[in-house]
Formats: sequence, C-alpha cells, structure tokens
Amino acid sequence: MEYKIALIKGDGIGPEIIDQAVRVLKAVEEKCGHSFKFEEVLAGGAAIDAEGVNLPDRTLEVCKESDAVMLGAVGGPKWDDLKGELRPEKALLTLRRELGLYANIRPAVMFEELADACPLKDEIVEGGLDIVIVRELTGGIYFGKRATEGSHAYDCMEYWEYEVARIAERAFEIAMKRNKKVTSVDKANVLDSSRLWRKTVEKTAKKYPEVEVEHLYVDNAAMQLVVNPKQFDVILTGNMFGDILSDEASMITGSIGLLPSASIGEQNYGMFEPIHGSAPDIAGQNKANPIATILSAAMMLKYSFGLEAESAMIENAVKKALKGGHRTADISKEESYLSTVEITDRIIAAL
Repeated sequence: MEYKIALIKGDGIGPEIIDQAVRVLKAVEEKCGHSFKFEEVLAGGAAIDAEGVNLPDRTLEVCKESDAVMLGAVGGPKWDDLKGELRPEKALLTLRRELGLYANIRPAVMFEELADACPLKDEIVEGGLDIVIVRELTGGIYFGKRATEGSHAYDCMEYWEYEVARIAERAFEIAMKRNKKVTSVDKANVLDSSRLWRKTVEKTAKKYPEVEVEHLYVDNAAMQLVVNPKQFDVILTGNMFGDILSDEASMITGSIGLLPSASIGEQNYGMFEPIHGSAPDIAGQNKANPIATILSAAMMLKYSFGLEAESAMIENAVKKALKGGHRTADISKEESYLSTVEITDRIIAAL
C-alpha cells in the first residue's frame, strides 16, 4: 500500500532531522514492503523567505491531500521582529486549525540507558518514567478572541463542551491500553472554562468505568510532576496548560531532543514532529539529535497508518542504538559523540 507523506522541513535543524527520519522510513519501506511517497512543501521562516508568507496555499493543499504530515521545526531569531500573524510559528496554529488536529499526544518516556541525564533524584524516578500527555490543540486561549488596543491587550480562553468531550475520549482510549488512569488538569477553582472542562470530563468518564479519574489544579500538577512523576499515567489538559506541562515533563525525562509528538484529527490523520525547536545555533553542523523526529515517524506509522509492528521496530532500533552507547552531542557525557547522520546509521543498522 502507498502512503502519501507531506514533508515540512522548516527552519534551523529542521531539514537535517527530517532527512534522517526519511532515511529510516525508507529502510522500513525496503524491509517491510510498504511504499512511502514523500512531497516536500514550505512553511515557517523558509516559506517567508521564499514566498513572503508563513504558510503558502500550496502547502496546505498538499497536506490535505496527503495521508500524514511530518514537520521538522519552525522559527528562529531571523524572524523575531515580525508581528504575530506574520511570524513563522503562526503557520503551526493555522495548520492545526485547517487540518482539524485537535489532539496532541506527547509521550514522556525516560530511556533506561539515559537515566543519569534525569535532573530528579534517583529514588524519585527509579524504575523509569512513562507518561502520556494528551493536550487539546485547537481551542482555548491560543484560538480565543484577542486584541491589542493601545496600552490594553487581551486573550480569551474559551471552550465548547464538544471540544472537551472529544479530547477527553482520546485520553480515555489511550488510558484503556495503558494503566487505566487519567489525570485531568484544569484551574476550576478560578476559571469558568475549567469548570466546564471538569464537568465534561466527568461526563465522558462514565463511558469508561474501568479508568480511574482524578482532577488536579494546574499549579499542583506542575509541582507533582517534579515531586512524584510516577503517579501519572495519562495527563489530560487544555491547550495552554498542556503546552507548559508537556515541556516540563519532557525535561524530567532527561533530554528534550529525544521526545516525539503527534497532532491527531479525525480518521487518525495527523502531523508528527519533535517537541524541540529549530536550534538555529547548531543548524547545518550535523550535530542535531534526530531521535525525536525518528520516533515521531514511528508514531505516524502507529497512529495514522495502523502499522504498529513497524512502529515498534523503529522504537526498538532506537533503544538498541542507545543501549549500544551511541550518543549525539546533547546526550553524551564524553568529548566524543556521533553526528546526526552517524546516529541514524546506527539506528538503521539496528532495524
């Protein structure tokens, strides 16, 4: 079967890490007999430089005609002086909205081989960490009413019940395949939108009686992630809270360069990207860690294409490479380390 994949390499290290993920997918293609058809399009700063807009119409058309999208990273200091609507990052918000990508799924897994990179005490993370954060992606404060009027500005946090219900169902479905626990994070003691959130999550939970449900205020959740992260299985939360908590969770696992993400819509159509930024300071130096992007490709195979065995094959190859002591600069404690291409070579060899 042929799968059409739109490639948005983006800015900074984006092209380098996407190229390595494509190499891994081509190795899977050869080994398993699938057909992956790639089409490269522009978004972010690269699109601004080439076409004057952060998201050309053709990019959106190609993405809509594809079975999934792979994204590198967008943004950088070169475009920092642009206004909000013109900035490279605005392309991401538009893609999420136009493609209906309402669920962001971020695994936060601490690899046993990299436990010494975790900033928390050994006794707190003994046995490893395995958390999934399910973040609502197309509602809330990032998409609410906003304006700047002289010395006054505002951004509104708004949610409809259906938006909360559909992301809650995603979280409960994921929990059913894991440890059957969902922690819903809100600020219901202060915000009306959070009170609707909590009420809707409770209503949705009735469909999943096997799943344990708890509610935490976001400030307490942020603290608990550091004090006792192993208590969490699936964390369900809104757009802004999820943005913050998922970055916190990524750092307690040891390296932001290792973690993938999936933004999913209806019929499991998705956009897959590493959680880290464009790292312009090391762009073009063959130093970037491509593992998060490679694992994002594995998530694409699993969530959008239903190729779970092939997805697990990539994940296991990454683990084998790390177990073999292979490290890029960001996760190496030695003066010597592997380049972007070399670590990918080791992963492909382990497939």
